Amino acid sequence: MDILDVVSELKTKNDSKIVMLIADGIGGLPIEPGGPTELEAAKTPNLDRLAKLGVLGSMIPIKPGITPGSGPGHLGLFGLDPLKYVIGRGVLEATGIGFQVGPDDVAIRCNFVTLNADGTIKDRRAGRIPTAESAPLAVKLRQIKIPGVEIFVEPVQEHRFAVVFRAAGLGARVNDTDPQKTGVKPLDPVGEDPASQRTADIARQFVAQAEKLLAAEPKANGLTMRGFSKKPALPTYQETYGLKAAAIAVYPMYKGLASLVGMEIVGQPKTLEDEVALLARVWNDYDFFFVHFKYTDSRGEDGNFGEKVKMIEQLDAIVPRIEALRPTVLVVTGDHSTPAAMASHSWHPVPVLLSARTVRPDACQTFGETEALRGGLGQFEAVYLMPLLLAHAGRLAKFGA
Repeated sequence: MDILDVVSELKTKNDSKIVMLIADGIGGLPIEPGGPTELEAAKTPNLDRLAKLGVLGSMIPIKPGITPGSGPGHLGLFGLDPLKYVIGRGVLEATGIGFQVGPDDVAIRCNFVTLNADGTIKDRRAGRIPTAESAPLAVKLRQIKIPGVEIFVEPVQEHRFAVVFRAAGLGARVNDTDPQKTGVKPLDPVGEDPASQRTADIARQFVAQAEKLLAAEPKANGLTMRGFSKKPALPTYQETYGLKAAAIAVYPMYKGLASLVGMEIVGQPKTLEDEVALLARVWNDYDFFFVHFKYTDSRGEDGNFGEKVKMIEQLDAIVPRIEALRPTVLVVTGDHSTPAAMASHSWHPVPVLLSARTVRPDACQTFGETEALRGGLGQFEAVYLMPLLLAHAGRLAKFGA
């Protein structure tokens, strides 16, 4: 019996409200020895006030030393072991924009890129091309035809778009074509088994036709493909936790993951302000609220310490509006760390702030990595966050006699 089985057996119902406020990639590192992390450098009076009243801890997204992608990082937050339940980024991207991924589909998350004249990558995100410019280019790629395959191309956001290949017998064990660096050519797609090699051959044909269609574009004249995947079967929030759950997010990928675990996607917010306003509007309709803030992560990936600090401060400013709704349990954390000093995701534990009437307060006075290391929650794996939230919400019965 694993933790999900235990929680499912112990779940009870009441009228409590749980808010999971996720600042994507919130964990960081000092940019100079002895200096503060981004979270520690930020002015966060509201989070610091909650830290004094609540309890802190450090959360390991997967296992010590393992750097998570956004999908595995969020699966852990939702209580699913990322090593057991593997979801590809393509399915997340496609599901997040409302595409119904079928059993014969392989979904792929694609990036528009800027290629040099020699075919090497100049910019992996095409200058973060605005959605207004990228969406028509994605639609243009619908002209691509490959015999025996139904192809769907869907705009997502900025440089991202989704591609779905539909045909019987396709495999999804295909490598990413993004080399994760500039100055080199995109990688060739290669399948790990015959069914996946067929998918890789289709992908190669797709890229070749796409580059011809995009050749005259100043920014997005090429593409890379990531997260070849098929739709998995996952336990849902209703089945496992007995919760009617809402997902409030701007970026499609996070909506996709929430949808796969049975959350209802609420509204079409564009900003953090929109998200908080939407939270208030649907407050009476759900038990659990997943609220996602992306820009702490993207500023960290850009290597911009100062901008990540500003994003954390922006998050702090909306906390009183969430408190005003009087949630039974409020947790503030992230899916992983994205230190600006590394300009990438990392394996470092993520600080966690838990606020509820039933917490046992610790001695922590501010919300940051250093304080979290001595917090009362200790250091724990992300899969145990949901049981903690349910317990503090009074939604878990006693185990055993």
